[in-house]
Amino acid sequence: MIPNSNIKISAIRGSFLDFIADPFFYPELETVRYIDDGLMIVSAGIIQELDTYDRLKPKYPEISVTSYPGMLILPGFVDIHVHYPQTEIIGSYGKQLLEWLNKYTFPTEGKLKDKSYAKKIASFFLEQLLENGTTTALVLTTVYPQSVDALFEEAKKRNMRIIAGKMLMDRNAPDYLLDTPETSYEDSKKLIQKWHGQGRLLYAITPRFAITSTSEQLHLAGVLKQEFPDVYLHTHLSEQQQEVELVAQLFPNSKDYLDVYDKFGLVTNKSIFAHSIYLSDYEFKRLSEADSNIAFCPTSNLFLGSGLFQIHRAKSEQNQVQVGLGTDVGGGTSFSMFKTDNEAYKIAQLQGQNLSSLKAFYLATLGGAKSLNLDDKIGNFNAGKEADLVVLNPRVTPLLKLRNERNKSHSVINIVDELFALTILGDERAVKATYVAGNLTLLAH
Repeated sequence: MIPNSNIKISAIRGSFLDFIADPFFYPELETVRYIDDGLMIVSAGIIQELDTYDRLKPKYPEISVTSYPGMLILPGFVDIHVHYPQTEIIGSYGKQLLEWLNKYTFPTEGKLKDKSYAKKIASFFLEQLLENGTTTALVLTTVYPQSVDALFEEAKKRNMRIIAGKMLMDRNAPDYLLDTPETSYEDSKKLIQKWHGQGRLLYAITPRFAITSTSEQLHLAGVLKQEFPDVYLHTHLSEQQQEVELVAQLFPNSKDYLDVYDKFGLVTNKSIFAHSIYLSDYEFKRLSEADSNIAFCPTSNLFLGSGLFQIHRAKSEQNQVQVGLGTDVGGGTSFSMFKTDNEAYKIAQLQGQNLSSLKAFYLATLGGAKSLNLDDKIGNFNAGKEADLVVLNPRVTPLLKLRNERNKSHSVINIVDELFALTILGDERAVKATYVAGNLTLLAH
């Protein structure tokens, strides 16, 4: 039902595909909802109804319809780990993580002390997300509060659902990027009060990783989490072996890397741990018990030589952990969820596993939403959810056209095959349009 007849409503027609369950745990074709010729009714940025065009159009005889023939409409993509300050160093010559941070990342982050420069990068970054069909992201900033303000101000203009927070770092980084336990607490508290829950914006307490935070700083991060239990905790975990070894030296009283965070109350159902490549059975078990979440960042893991994330262990019946995808730009090599899924597929293959197109796109949509505890608001096309959509052209390039021309019918099986072709061959050119809260923000020609 439309809540107010004076509110303008809109309608979008096309082939819709979304997920209603997790294909890692249920028969895949039972987890997907596909409507070949569908009509979506949107009012005030919220999905009101979705059904076949023939059933729904008579209810709205006067409504103007935007049609996307031959296109495939999915929920907007969800990126649960990406560094906006690193946008300009994407594709820098590959080094191992710790050397890469010192050579490229830290000097670049220092430039965002200038808020006007931070706003310039934030604007470019958000446009890149939209051009790639990503409508929600969990974003890392820098140690400077003004870099957080810059991102949120730009995101608010676009009405995007962005989660972010000030980076916490009080050791093992250049002096110009260091804060203190006290300033990290005070600055974060002010930013939470200023931004958390403003429109579609949400806050994440963000210690970079255990190497760059003292016990005192992590303790105060835990205090913040107790004071503001509905905010997120976002950090890195077990990305590279050298990192794991250094954490063990810095925190000799913790039994493992995850335990460093756990001792300070930072392992919760709203905690997102990026990478999580070198986890013990106990760490997987603990993440599952806490309903914590992992950001799988395949392009970054391969580019930096970090290792192969074991998604089959995270998505096992024994220790079920929510997993979403992170592009991890600039260690990651693309804003594209197609390219991210592409590398995720290969990482699974190298371990004797397989990642179907439905599992891959689940991770990029409803899986990401669940990992952010936002599946009541985004992730699929259920009525009442926010109308974030991406319109895909599965025949946008000559090669994709040749590859997908063999699919003459629009059966679910053929659509699944077209999605796999997009996973392997697609990029941002396949994004025909992006909608944020029901508003068209990008239309490719």
